[in-house]
Amino acid sequence: MTALTLSTAAAAGLRADAIVVGVAKGTEGPVVAPGAEAVDQAYDGRLAAILETLGASGAEGEVTKLPAPSGFKAPVVVAVGLGAEPEKDQAFTAESLRRAAGSAARALAGSKKAVFALPITAPADAGAIGEGALLGAYAFDTYKENGRNSKNGKNGKAPLAEVALLGGKPRDKAYKAAVERVIAVSEELNRARDLINMPPNDLNPAAFAVLAQTAAKDHGLKVQVLDEKALAKGGYGGILGVGAGSASAPRLVKLSYTHSKEAKHLAFVGKGITYDSGGISLKPAGHNETMKCDMSGAAAVFAAVVAAARLGLEVNVTAWLALAENMPSGSATRPGDVLRMYSGKTVEVLNTDAEGRLVLADALWAASEEKPDAIVDVATLTGAMMLALGSRTFGIMANDDAFRTAIHEAAEEVGEDAWPMPLPEHLRKGMDSPTADIANMGERMGGGLVAGLFLKEFIGEGITWAHLDIAGPAFNEQAPFGYTPKGGTGSAVRTLVRLAELTAAGDLG
Repeated sequence: MTALTLSTAAAAGLRADAIVVGVAKGTEGPVVAPGAEAVDQAYDGRLAAILETLGASGAEGEVTKLPAPSGFKAPVVVAVGLGAEPEKDQAFTAESLRRAAGSAARALAGSKKAVFALPITAPADAGAIGEGALLGAYAFDTYKENGRNSKNGKNGKAPLAEVALLGGKPRDKAYKAAVERVIAVSEELNRARDLINMPPNDLNPAAFAVLAQTAAKDHGLKVQVLDEKALAKGGYGGILGVGAGSASAPRLVKLSYTHSKEAKHLAFVGKGITYDSGGISLKPAGHNETMKCDMSGAAAVFAAVVAAARLGLEVNVTAWLALAENMPSGSATRPGDVLRMYSGKTVEVLNTDAEGRLVLADALWAASEEKPDAIVDVATLTGAMMLALGSRTFGIMANDDAFRTAIHEAAEEVGEDAWPMPLPEHLRKGMDSPTADIANMGERMGGGLVAGLFLKEFIGEGITWAHLDIAGPAFNEQAPFGYTPKGGTGSAVRTLVRLAELTAAGDLG
């Protein structure tokens, strides 16, 4: 991954491929942002005017390149838009810094080193800029002929190799800690992106489990993998039912990071459908092509528990990865079949494409047995949530309003768009079944909320729980923006890590 360092050197003397400066959208034209004073001075104070001549406005994500001034060792200056200029005595938000850094890093693909002279007034600013740069520089080219992992060598547009942050203090403990945190979280988030982008012929449930075992060994985590025999012996009817139609058998993976017996315990549960055809309720043409991303929830909780371990957080975190491949075949679960879940509850399957809630139900009950302080599940669960909130915002449902609010605030703090959603009890009746305890489908309208109500049925008594439906933001099918690439995004990883940090600090209930 891209290297990240702090520097107090003079901008002119640094050897790099480019110097990145910020430009804001002022009332009368572009305004050079703090951090770029030395660069502006080298242009005789005319940098804003030059940028305006080149068509720059300071709009968010706008990138303008121009030759560096005389005397600079870097040949190019890259001006990146920060959006509207803050009010007097106000600073740029962390998210505006992240997005600008991400846009600049992506624009510098193929470069070896860039110096970022963006506004830094505190360690949090350095963290935001560093995070944006590391996430924005991400690229997935493993399967390309000239990809980084091929025998033919590196692609000419490899990710930006190194970022130096000007204005940071390399010897200051707070700045060093901010950079170390950002590196750990960004590396794990990018691990999640890699998993989401992997083709399903290489990432089936068993392969995913092996990768989890390798990471556990590398980072001192305990790992337990239940294969199809262990799942059958344990009575995990939901996971087995979803995986019944595939030649690739399902798995339930438990990854545990333990700090101390006294620490609070969080359980993260992730939907891990490594490919979702819809099963017998087959998806129509045009809806299958991105279904490798249906394991994004499992990737998120996997990344979050490893990040918690790397950060040494004073909290116990367990990640449950409910892994299966949903395929149609002669052995596949049929609409009308009844599954007996791990909890003992029976479910009538009315639609085999509502499979995520089935694997999650088993994993949620298993997580509940350990009586954690809270459970959070993450899943690309419903198209209905995309209809409600669009492609960049995930929904938050919970059985505790205060916990739902805390997760929403944590998401906002780290720059992830989220919105609290209700769990209306009147929608529960639609899942009544004449044959089983509950059906896996209910009313069509409010389908995302119906799915949340289904999951709620499999939470142990007295346990605080939240459900994050990341169906929209998990996979970006449009053009890259800010620090978000095309393809897998790693949605919810940063929210989960922040939730673990708040719990460790005693700031979450």
